[in-house]
Amino acid sequence: MLRIVFLGNAAAMPTPNSPTSSFALKTGSTFLFDCSEGAQRQLMKFKISYAKVKCIFLSHLHADHFLGILGLTQTLNMIGRKEELIIYGPTGTSEFMKNLFSQKQLRTNFPIKAIDVPRAKKGIYSDKLIRVDAFPVKHNAPAIGFLIEEQPINKFHEEKARGLGIKGRLFSEIQDKGEITIDGKKIRLEDVTFMKYGKKIVYSGDSIPTANVVKYSESADLLIHDSTFSDAHNASAKEKFHSTAKDCAEIAKKAKVKKLILTHFSNRYENLDILREEAGKIFENTDIAKPGLEVLV
Repeated sequence: MLRIVFLGNAAAMPTPNSPTSSFALKTGSTFLFDCSEGAQRQLMKFKISYAKVKCIFLSHLHADHFLGILGLTQTLNMIGRKEELIIYGPTGTSEFMKNLFSQKQLRTNFPIKAIDVPRAKKGIYSDKLIRVDAFPVKHNAPAIGFLIEEQPINKFHEEKARGLGIKGRLFSEIQDKGEITIDGKKIRLEDVTFMKYGKKIVYSGDSIPTANVVKYSESADLLIHDSTFSDAHNASAKEKFHSTAKDCAEIAKKAKVKKLILTHFSNRYENLDILREEAGKIFENTDIAKPGLEVLV
């Protein structure tokens, strides 16, 4: 199970109620997808260990999506962090971070590794629990979306395995050896197991509606999508390379996702229910990102 906690939901300007958009993914470690201003405070507030932030995934290099890195790294410095922090982002991220942290006032006592991500690449990050892929989206700056998947697990067909005489320590033995022999019959591991695929989460970052988001979101358990405007401000959305709530819902419906969460809202909307209702007319299982909203996938 994957745990997501939203740290903020505002677009370029924070509001009195929310910082700009970003969220944390919690496994054993903490992963940040974009890093809004005051990120470390939001992590503290929602009881997520900022000390365990392992990687930051930046959708693009507009300031509202990376300013939180400065405060977070200084806080990590103060608690004596030694572990490397990895920052993934679109082309230009490595050079930008190198210049940023070359400033004496911002240097850290722990290594920071910034990696430029090709617009489409599988497995930019992978561990025993999750894998993160990048895919191209369309914004008014180089930008990428992210696909987060739980690693698949090899599971036993219990009835089939027991029917062939596998029991007790033989389950461990066939896993270790790949095959065993029972009563003269060779049984291969693949004969009694199947691959159980994990949960799938897609984050668009800032983007106009694109076929790529539909493609990568196909049958996803959760889609988190830029919903800066309502359809009433569709012209502004196109001009600024963002999406409307209606756009998001249409993508979710086409991709047949299980749940849609809207985020990155213009501060012109004091009542975000307007956006939820707009999307909900097309895709019923729609929710609004709010600071502290926790979603278990």
